[in-house]
Amino acid sequence: MGNLILTREDVKRVADMKETIDAVRNVYKLKSDGKAVIWPLVNYEFVDEHGAMDIRSGYIKGEQLHGLKMLNNFPGNREKGLPPFNGIMMVYDSNTGIPIGIMDASYVTCMRTGAAGALGVDLLARKDAKTLMILGAGKQAPFQIAATLILRPEIEKVYVVDPLSFEAAQQFVANIAEQLKTDFKFEEVNAEFVASDSIEEAVRNSDAIITITPSRKPLIMKEWLKPGAHLSCLGSDMETKQEIESAISGSARIFTDDKAQCMRVGEIEIPLQQGVIKESDIAGEIGDVIAGTIKGRESEDQITLFDATGLYILDLVTAKAVISKAKEANIGFEMEM
Repeated sequence: MGNLILTREDVKRVADMKETIDAVRNVYKLKSDGKAVIWPLVNYEFVDEHGAMDIRSGYIKGEQLHGLKMLNNFPGNREKGLPPFNGIMMVYDSNTGIPIGIMDASYVTCMRTGAAGALGVDLLARKDAKTLMILGAGKQAPFQIAATLILRPEIEKVYVVDPLSFEAAQQFVANIAEQLKTDFKFEEVNAEFVASDSIEEAVRNSDAIITITPSRKPLIMKEWLKPGAHLSCLGSDMETKQEIESAISGSARIFTDDKAQCMRVGEIEIPLQQGVIKESDIAGEIGDVIAGTIKGRESEDQITLFDATGLYILDLVTAKAVISKAKEANIGFEMEM
């Protein structure tokens, strides 16, 4: 069996968001069924270099795949004309331990993260949700929007807020409809996109909110939320990160992607430390909702929260689909190790 090596452009050519959503949904359920294992997260901050690294790994019994990825986020690279987000992923056959793929990890990460945030919205937001807010207009934002509009095509308006730059939000909004057609194969885009310079105003108008910033201070306050609002929080994936006021966690029905990891590095880390919530306040994992073993939203006015710290098993199933499609299309470089 050859080991397929794929560049970022190779991955981008064959990755498909609808397939990624289906794969991520399935692997969340496998985790709920006890057929997937998350190994401990390793992360490190390069203080002088203003960068961060994390290593995520895991094993999917249902797919007989295991592996790891190392991701590096060095925002200062933009000023050097270099990509800020870089990483490598390794995928192994769990029957033999033989590697089957080595590929760029950044695009796969963006795809599966988009699918995760959108599944949180689809599973937990009110069925009549019409307005979506994206907090953070960076590289991840288009993937969140694409996946959410695939699952919830009835969304009419998308607010985009960038806490650091209103101009970045404006530029993003100007380009997103075309990007959805070019990068995600949308035939038409019916939603209206609005750049907002006020987090509060956008939150007050939104039925569902996805947060994807590296913030270490709360940006969204409880009093701003509409009754029945949903939040998918994806930015908090290291100790001390927090995007929403702790009081929101205290009043929300909480689901995680992995309970132990979220308690350690997720959006609920600080509310737990503060005593605003306790472990028993976590309703369950998102895979339990998919499996039907735990109810998601319980009422129309309930605030729901999906704390997603990122699981490598999502990357594994996304990578599996990419490897299969790349081989069919004769894309990439195959070699024996």
